[in-house]
Amino acid sequence: MQKDTLLWPKNKKIAVVFNVCLEAWSDGKAPGISPMGNPLPAGLLDNMAISWASYGPKKGIYRLLDSFAKHGAKSSMMVNGVIAERHPEAVKAIAQGGHEILSHSYAMDVIPVMLSEEDEKKNIERCSKLLGEAAGFPIKGWLSPRGTPSAKSAQFLAQAGYVWHGDVFDSDLPYVQTFGDKKIVAIPLGTDVNDMPFMKFGNPPELMLQSFLQNLDIAREQDEVCIIDVTSHAHIFGRPRGAYFYEKIIQAAANATDVWIGTRLEIAQHVLANS
Repeated sequence: MQKDTLLWPKNKKIAVVFNVCLEAWSDGKAPGISPMGNPLPAGLLDNMAISWASYGPKKGIYRLLDSFAKHGAKSSMMVNGVIAERHPEAVKAIAQGGHEILSHSYAMDVIPVMLSEEDEKKNIERCSKLLGEAAGFPIKGWLSPRGTPSAKSAQFLAQAGYVWHGDVFDSDLPYVQTFGDKKIVAIPLGTDVNDMPFMKFGNPPELMLQSFLQNLDIAREQDEVCIIDVTSHAHIFGRPRGAYFYEKIIQAAANATDVWIGTRLEIAQHVLANS
């Protein structure tokens, strides 16, 4: 973000971005983590993990959408292209709720760094088409599974017409990358307020609310523009207890007069308009 861009829209110095991951794996693939602590022997398909992850598009995403609607807040939703094939109704529900839909690759096991340049370009095109058709509008943002791009991902995304990507972790604020006559905004993803660590380490969900409130207090004491990312996964915190505390965070942000709640696309547009 340029130094002369002093504030976010509505003259706020604190931006809160709600990120929701709606994830799935390719046929014959399972998540690498699950509530079970004992991995199966090599070569066996973990059908428990597949079923656990399927909760997201079947149930969890709708509970989270209800929470956002209740407080009039919008989010940036990371959606795998395969979701548009298996659960197009879920993608439509997100779009109808007024949320940003961004591409999260075709599936969680399709990671750009593992693809050839030709296959990566095809993956970007495939995801853009699947998600765009299901959503009813063009997809302008991208964040790779586990945030892991290839060396040329940003360039390929810029050339494909994307406005922003989130595969960077080297800054607190967004910055513009240029590839020839194409520009794309790199928006770092903060990981401090994220449901994954709470699930993995058995911490109670209310600690995520405490983490958000601590980040908000710290932001208020600082004399600079900042972004607080609040990330959940529909198959993890889309369940009743997690969603309860995620909604508490939404409510706290919506009630804060010094906070602007925006999507990642809105942030990218703001940066480009002031660069």
